[in-house]
Amino acid sequence: MSRFFVTGSTGFLGRHLVAALRAHDHDVVALVRSASDLAELASADGHVTPVRGDVLDKASLEQGAAGCDGVFHCAGKVSRRAEDAEELQRIHVEGTKNVLDACIAMNVPRAVVASTSGTVAVSDDPDRIATEEDEAPIGLLNRWPYYRAKLFAERAAFERHGAALPNGGTFEVVCVNPTLLLGPGDVNGSSTEDARLFLERKIPAIPPGGISFVDARDAAEAMRLAMEKGISGRRYLLGACNLTLREFFARLERVSGVRGPLIPMLRNKHAADFASAGAKMLERLTTRLGVPMPVDPISLDMAHFYWYLDASLAENELGWEPRDPTETLADTVKDLTDRGVVWPDASLSSVASSVVGPLLGRVMAKGRTSDETPS
Repeated sequence: MSRFFVTGSTGFLGRHLVAALRAHDHDVVALVRSASDLAELASADGHVTPVRGDVLDKASLEQGAAGCDGVFHCAGKVSRRAEDAEELQRIHVEGTKNVLDACIAMNVPRAVVASTSGTVAVSDDPDRIATEEDEAPIGLLNRWPYYRAKLFAERAAFERHGAALPNGGTFEVVCVNPTLLLGPGDVNGSSTEDARLFLERKIPAIPPGGISFVDARDAAEAMRLAMEKGISGRRYLLGACNLTLREFFARLERVSGVRGPLIPMLRNKHAADFASAGAKMLERLTTRLGVPMPVDPISLDMAHFYWYLDASLAENELGWEPRDPTETLADTVKDLTDRGVVWPDASLSSVASSVVGPLLGRVMAKGRTSDETPS
């Protein structure tokens, strides 16, 4: 039995990670930010000890890390809003530096950092399936503040790989890079928002890109395995399947009984340049027409790219096995429905399908040449 320091313990991934560690009889010191989280996480048997603090508060991090055998760094902020760029940089990059530096100071020998597959696994090529050795597509990541911040946080983490510990040892760092997290328990709505929008019929058209996803419970198990078996200085991509968004919506339709969007957006061959401009154009047009924009422009931009990955390294080196992706989708739908998160708006759904959908198709296909076909 070991004692582990966990940041982000009340997040989607963090909650499942704490459960996975306890299932293997490990003690957990859980970093929390609020008094209510202190009471929620404290276990009667003393095996989960909450410590109030923040990734920007070095003193609280050293308090939490003291006497621990390893750290799981899961804390962060998920946002697709351009105006959150500065906060994302501060929380992810400076926060990662603070957490790992505190652990080094307290002789914690090993860290597993929750990164994201988006640091390497995104492309405008539908035939590209990323591996851990690929270079970061910095030109694309600069479009999206969240992924840019995660990339620099990952680099900051690896910069500390091999750092000298006060007791004479060396610090080990492993990054785990899950793709889109789905499954039950996303109480903050940070990761399953796209599934909720689908169930509320607020996605009016089918973007031309591709998606990968993984169950948050399986990602948590991969982090636990990475602490035991991961090679220091290495990242591990996690994903259960790669699907076009058309295929993804079709699977959601089958497990939920909710009819998916029918209108496809046509992919422009200059998608890397055009998708962002088209999304902004659509936002202006829907505002002028007084029609709600059901999907934010950054999400629409991201949906024109392919987030495909190969998770075989995690499977081979960690012994990780993801569950059937259909089970994950079914559990996601059930959890969102059972918790009363899904609130379909009939009027908005009608407007989205009759006005925004066709508008999306026209705007995003603008400039398509005769030799291009929908993907």
